[in-house]
Amino acid sequence: MRLLLATNNRDKAAEIRAILSGLDVGLVLPADIALKVEVEEDADTFEGNAAKKACAFAAAAGMEALADDSGLAVEALGGRPGVFSARYAGPGCAYADNNRKLLAEMAALPPERREARMVCVAAVATPRGLLLTVRGECRGRIALAPRGTNGFGYDPVFVPEGQTRAFAEMAPHEKAAISHRGRALRALRAALVERGFSSRSAR
Repeated sequence: MRLLLATNNRDKAAEIRAILSGLDVGLVLPADIALKVEVEEDADTFEGNAAKKACAFAAAAGMEALADDSGLAVEALGGRPGVFSARYAGPGCAYADNNRKLLAEMAALPPERREARMVCVAAVATPRGLLLTVRGECRGRIALAPRGTNGFGYDPVFVPEGQTRAFAEMAPHEKAAISHRGRALRALRAALVERGFSSRSAR
């Protein structure tokens, strides 16, 4: 079976591939099938955006599609950046721009008010519509300055609960073991196996 990864973000695609590596399914990128789909992520929830992307890509490709919507929610900022995480500093911004804006907004906050959550909602859709969604969260805090060179997005400023290192200071497998995306995709993998996808690790 084949599953289209409904994303043009290569960093995200690589992380998804690694986490789902034991699932006996061919993971396909839009570029692999010359597919160009633009989806306006205008929902007010991660669930809404993930479902919208999965359905749009599945309908356009005529095959099952997996999408995720993820981001950072900071308690002291009322849940921002939330669904605007990828474009928090404005259209076309880079990861570093988002991190700079976030740290500037939080500069005056003491350690006890720097709590945050990384959230990931993964959705799978068939060409006929939404099949399922799962959610994963990782609680932690925002560091005072960026740390580490691994990962992407807010990884340099997010320190998971119970850890002293930011995601960007961890090896990919260490991050995947506790991250929001890792938790969501492991739940998704289990759900897909229940629906008929086979798992090589279960053989």
